[in-house]
Amino acid sequence: MVTKISLKISGAEYVERISETLLKMTKNTLFPLYEDLRTADCIVCGGSGRSLHSLNIAMSQIAMMNEPKVVITREDVGFPGRGMLDAASQLEKRHKKIVLLINSGSGESDDPLHLAEELEKYLEQTGSTNFTMGLITSNPKSSLAKIVQKHGNVVVVAGREKKQLPTSDAYSQTGIMGDLFELGSLFLLQMITEAIAENSSVERVLELIAEEAPVLKKLTEAAVDSEATKAALEILERRSDVFLGGRGTAEEVAKMTAVRLFHIKKFLGDDIYIARGVNTPHPRAGDLEILISYSGRTKPVVGWCNRFRDLGGTVFSIIGRKESALDLNSDLKILLEEKVEPGKPRRFYMRAAYVLSCLPILLTESLSAKGLLLPEYILNWYHSVIE
Repeated sequence: MVTKISLKISGAEYVERISETLLKMTKNTLFPLYEDLRTADCIVCGGSGRSLHSLNIAMSQIAMMNEPKVVITREDVGFPGRGMLDAASQLEKRHKKIVLLINSGSGESDDPLHLAEELEKYLEQTGSTNFTMGLITSNPKSSLAKIVQKHGNVVVVAGREKKQLPTSDAYSQTGIMGDLFELGSLFLLQMITEAIAENSSVERVLELIAEEAPVLKKLTEAAVDSEATKAALEILERRSDVFLGGRGTAEEVAKMTAVRLFHIKKFLGDDIYIARGVNTPHPRAGDLEILISYSGRTKPVVGWCNRFRDLGGTVFSIIGRKESALDLNSDLKILLEEKVEPGKPRRFYMRAAYVLSCLPILLTESLSAKGLLLPEYILNWYHSVIE
């Protein structure tokens, strides 16, 4: 059954759609936000759920630059205040130019909206010129967009249209729910980060998108057709809990994947856990663990792999290097090798997010082919609760 589904779905329909949307962007559309980010010495990231994970994955790569910027989120221990209103005065004592960068498909999520409202209040009270705002959204008429347009720049990345039919067959075209926006914004932000690392002009962002688009398609197609994915799907279709893990940026990829798998597995009566989570139980024989690691040598991640296998579980890993401990010890694996030059961001984490994004889509299609339909309203309900 899985083989038939893999033939039906190339796994790249939604990837192609994302790439086509981004390639239609113009340098004039991107230039204002790009220049703000290029010239900033501090970027405050805001978002909710997978949109925030997408933003964090891309912005974390700024740490790989020869001259990295300070990147913080409201959730960081070192965030200098209870909210943006408290933090703003401290931030402008430390930095010359700060950008509040928000990623929100709807433009109505509470947490990022509150950040923008608080910063707007601070700017109105103080008249500070050290801050700008940036928003990537699918809804340029949203509450967030109205605020950001007064104090910065908005870039629109297309998301899923409300008129699309709520059938499982549509998922191979659109992804599940927010995939088009969340993966699209991740792609765009990654290329923005790389262009900034090169100290290039905004035209370079568009060149990088065109360069990477066929690579993402090829990697996703290969993941769909891989024996590792087919074996993982067989486990996902059974009664099994799923554990996901990584360290640093890889953990953001794990969380981004977990949200989508949760929608489906919870409907089947199973649970999804993040490694090291406060409520993470011991796995049982037959459970699945999904691990992400560029080096394949990160000790905690290798330790999770070995303990999971000892307890009778199956480990499925996304790895960046051959012959690493994680490569040698995992039951199932997909290798995403990449040559990285010093001072340049890695694409591994973005590519891992794309490769793993096909799992919930293929699982939905497979269950549908076997007669179990996952109603759209159930997915929407879980989405509203989590994000």
